[in-house]
Amino acid sequence: MQVEEARYLKRKVKFSSIDVHPTEKALVVNYELEATILGELGDPMLGERKECQKIIRVKSLNPGSDLTTLAKEIIDKCKLIHPSKLLEVEQLLYYLQSRKDSGPPSKASGKTQLQENPEVPTYDATEIDEVANINEVDDYMELLYEDVPEKIRGSALLLQLSRNPDNLEELFANETVIGALARVLREDWKKSTELATNIIYIFFCFSSFTQFHGVIMHFKIGALCMNILEHELKKYDLWNDELQKKKKLAESEKDNVKVKEDYEKSVKKFSELVKKQEQLLRVAFYLLLNLSEDLAVEMKMKNKNVVKMLVKCLERDNFELLILVVSFLKKLSIFIENKKEMSKENVISKLTKLIPCDHEDLLNITLRLLLNLSFDSELRSKIVKFGLLPKLVGLLNNENHKMIVLCILYHVSMDDKAKSMFTFTDCIPIAMKLLLESPEKTDIELLSLCINLASNKRNAQIICEGQGLKMLMKRAFKFRDPLLMKMVRNISQHDGPTKNLFVDYISDLAEAMLQADNDDFGVEALGILGNLTIPDLDYELIIREYELIPWIKRRLEPGSAEDDIVLDVIILVGTVCNDDACAKLLAESNIIHCLIELLNAKQEDDEMVCQIVYVFYQMIFHESTREVIIKDTQAPAYLIDLMHDKNAEIRKVCDNTLDIIAEFDPEWAKRIQLEKFRWHNSQWLDMIETRQMDEMADQYYGDEGYDPYLQDTDILDRPDLFYGDAYENGYIMDGHLTPEYIDENGMYDGQPYDGQPYEGQPYDAHGQPYMPYGYDGIDIQDGYEPYARPESNMGFIDERYGGTVDQYGRPIQQEYGMYQNGHGDEEDEYDFGYGGYDPR
Repeated sequence: MQVEEARYLKRKVKFSSIDVHPTEKALVVNYELEATILGELGDPMLGERKECQKIIRVKSLNPGSDLTTLAKEIIDKCKLIHPSKLLEVEQLLYYLQSRKDSGPPSKASGKTQLQENPEVPTYDATEIDEVANINEVDDYMELLYEDVPEKIRGSALLLQLSRNPDNLEELFANETVIGALARVLREDWKKSTELATNIIYIFFCFSSFTQFHGVIMHFKIGALCMNILEHELKKYDLWNDELQKKKKLAESEKDNVKVKEDYEKSVKKFSELVKKQEQLLRVAFYLLLNLSEDLAVEMKMKNKNVVKMLVKCLERDNFELLILVVSFLKKLSIFIENKKEMSKENVISKLTKLIPCDHEDLLNITLRLLLNLSFDSELRSKIVKFGLLPKLVGLLNNENHKMIVLCILYHVSMDDKAKSMFTFTDCIPIAMKLLLESPEKTDIELLSLCINLASNKRNAQIICEGQGLKMLMKRAFKFRDPLLMKMVRNISQHDGPTKNLFVDYISDLAEAMLQADNDDFGVEALGILGNLTIPDLDYELIIREYELIPWIKRRLEPGSAEDDIVLDVIILVGTVCNDDACAKLLAESNIIHCLIELLNAKQEDDEMVCQIVYVFYQMIFHESTREVIIKDTQAPAYLIDLMHDKNAEIRKVCDNTLDIIAEFDPEWAKRIQLEKFRWHNSQWLDMIETRQMDEMADQYYGDEGYDPYLQDTDILDRPDLFYGDAYENGYIMDGHLTPEYIDENGMYDGQPYDGQPYEGQPYDAHGQPYMPYGYDGIDIQDGYEPYARPESNMGFIDERYGGTVDQYGRPIQQEYGMYQNGHGDEEDEYDFGYGGYDPR
């Protein structure tokens, strides 16, 4: 056994009796072995007790032996026998010394029969009349080569030897026996349930010790067990279906006595078959549980659907099998893949019948499995959905299960939707009773549950009913318990009648805040005061009486306290600013400048920024502090900077505050409006600024000789960005028509254009009519087609340029970056403007 298991497995050996061996010169020591599986906290989870024997052979015993010396030697070597049994051992040795030797038992003895009917033997080797002898292992192995009844007898005798841990090493050394058992199991497990049960039980005995796992894995016993389990579960479904059909037939033909008798006989047979099958399932699952110590082996089991098999077995009624199945599921549930599989198989709905149950061990291990499952939010919702919440609350009065149930309820209470469901149970009265009657050090699980429950408004009202809040406050101040104060703080955050109950405790809370402002208790008291947004409360009186302004200013200095404490102080400032006089008092004491400094220091902390902005929002409401905020501080400028913060809540509070500022100050209104305009048109402005910067860069570095990207070109050279589909559909050709004057029907300002002046046409300074851009010098009467597209992608041909131009009307660059003019011997200047090159 591995060293790590020592804290999880507790073994206890209890001496029973000592007797002589019936056939050999040996003493038989009878003792009880009690094995208990312990949880991580040391509490027992699963226990099993076995009757065991140890055989002490005294082959050296002869008529001349010194019995006293031999008895002392036996007691020294065998720790099971107490030294006080020395005289008893001497008497037994004297009996062996004087007894005549008897031969070995006859193999044909009738005592070896398992039952009257050899075809249906039991799997338990302890019910065999014959006592197995370790020296006759070879004889038992020979029985494995006979027919099924002899194989069952041989496996039962080997099982009897295997149940004694002292014999395991000797059996393990006999490779022939182990190989024969594995072969028989692989070939004949379908022939007899008893035979399969006996052999799997033998391998289970070996699996209890880690050093034997290698041999079990070598013979692939684990994989074979998985196949056997799958087959047995399918067989159970067939039995059940057949029984249900006979039941329906019996119900439909109530007067038919033969059908009724046949159904009753089938029920009896079904019960016997299920009983034997459950014995097989139990030893097989136990073997797999021991092998699953290796995570690689456990993963193979998971891939072979062991979770599905285990969940299916939860439908059984055998509590011993259920304890094993639930224990196995609990071990598997620590991995999220297995939890998902359990959720898929609706494990919660199948656990409902086990909670509660009369068997304490089964109930305890089931609750522990439920605790592991409750870490998953989906499974927590199913706990509520299937009605387990009232059942769990009912177990709070059971001391054996109270702590586990509290942990499960705490997990369930983490979900906001589930908190309201506690109002329909007795959980809150029971929890309050446990809390108020507990000693000074209250269980952390109970306090955690109460803290979560108090965050729900209806639960908080139930807690405060009667003298609830008074008793909580009294206990909190008596023991200076910060967690209990956190529960009270959660109660104080709810609007309604519960908040007014705190008026009587304001002086106590203020004193606790000032006296213990750096410990957890004082922080919770500060948080409670910050939650008391009561309209009729005189905050100015509280501030003056307890001289809170200097204390607040000290706490608002960057680095003077932890961030959580500073945040609670800001919340308190925002709360007391509800009062006009109190807000004026704070504004005059330069609190706003402290908040602005803190805003600069903690600008990455969204929660703190949001609360500081909320303080500004509160002060803007009051006329006495509005002028101070707007005229004497830079708070509006900071609000403008935060107007487009990534946090939605900060943006919301900033917008509301700036709207009020803009309403009362025209100058700030213009700045706010300008900033909103800049933000709304930021993309356009960024593009313009980028263009200006690129033009400045061109002055220094010149043309690089390659086509620029979009952001490096004049935006006016890209009409397709402005006119969208109209440009793409060929309605606009650069250098031909101006879309501002020519529509898609070829109408110039709403009229067909034929090159002649028309009514309302504008004229230039020389009295000449304005021509549409691109029509200058072109005779429309000659059949010019403004919408004609070029036949190739080589560029447009424009006679004015005497060369090839691109799709924007610009000459295509020739080799070495030269633009050719009409003569091809001189480089011309080229303007990147929208109008293109002008030869005039």
